[in-house]
Amino acid sequence: MSSTAQLRKTVSRNGSESSSLSASIILNALSDAVLVIVPDGAIHYANLAAEQFFSASADYLCRHSLEDFIPSDSPLFTLIRQLGVEDSSLSENGVTLSGSRFGERLVNIHLAPIIDDTNRIVITLSEKSLAEKITRQLTHRKAARSLSAMAAMLAHEVKNPLSGIRGAAQLLAQTIGPDDRQLTQLICSETDRICALVDRMEVFSGEGAFSVGPVNIHEVLEQVRSLAENGFAKGVAFKEIYDPSLPPIHGNRDQLIQVFLNLIKNAAEAVPEKDGEIVVTTTYQHGVRLAVPGIIERMDLPLMISILDNGEGIPEDLHTCLFDPFVTTKSKGSGLGLAVVAKIINDHGGVIEFDSQPRRTTFYVRLPVFQDAVGREERKT
Repeated sequence: MSSTAQLRKTVSRNGSESSSLSASIILNALSDAVLVIVPDGAIHYANLAAEQFFSASADYLCRHSLEDFIPSDSPLFTLIRQLGVEDSSLSENGVTLSGSRFGERLVNIHLAPIIDDTNRIVITLSEKSLAEKITRQLTHRKAARSLSAMAAMLAHEVKNPLSGIRGAAQLLAQTIGPDDRQLTQLICSETDRICALVDRMEVFSGEGAFSVGPVNIHEVLEQVRSLAENGFAKGVAFKEIYDPSLPPIHGNRDQLIQVFLNLIKNAAEAVPEKDGEIVVTTTYQHGVRLAVPGIIERMDLPLMISILDNGEGIPEDLHTCLFDPFVTTKSKGSGLGLAVVAKIINDHGGVIEFDSQPRRTTFYVRLPVFQDAVGREERKT
């Protein structure tokens, strides 16, 4: 049952005994955005969550029409028109809403008519939960994991013959003229390129354990920043918003450097040449425990690192497959960078997600804390 339906049922059931608890107080306690509109689209009510969703006060919202915030060709208006015909509650899950004030949001929509002579409509917008996003991300990773067997096969069945081909081309170059020697050089360069690609794919094979322990994420990020500022990110402005009390992360330092070096490099390549900016933020989010399909225990991921850039954004058609192997926004990219990042984060028991709109793309990495640090925090409390 939706939060709106539950609210309506509760209010009608409790009647006078809950008269001291106004509907507005209850609505403002909900995490879902709730709007009340009239048939022409004018907004008559907005709760606190709606204010946050639309980045506008309730007073401002109630002076405008819904079309002032959401394009008229949005699926939401199709549902509103359908509600007028059927006169019963309607729901639609996984709808993408876009608007200039809130960017692009993936939401579940519930509409219900108010049974009176005003023909008003209650609209509930529930943002897709982090757990649902993680489920979608885990689906993306299946493609990466499916490369494991292929990567192991390529390492043996492809690289060995390539070494023989390269050696034969080098021997052939010693017995032919200068004109034909260009062809042997081409053979060598192409075999080198294919070997490099296979080397990058070997990370998916899953072979070989890596050592883990307490890692200071700020030291990792500082090293990545130093590498970036002295290399591929010269001229890009960096801003750091760190939580100095952050406990250590449970992971492998070298692999975490690889993750954030990749994310920072992508951000640096996305920002404009002039006024390019990357903002790196670390936070500790208490009580973040996630239930994910396929995992019995809830995932405890309180540490979040976000990387924001002011680049053009990620094309919408890549949003659902960005972490799949061979998917890239670059003309000369291999499309393995983010797939590798997703696999490493997955191996660390974490998750990675992103939000993207023009001039504002953010990657969020959530990771577990080192267990000794967890014990100390529990003893303090």
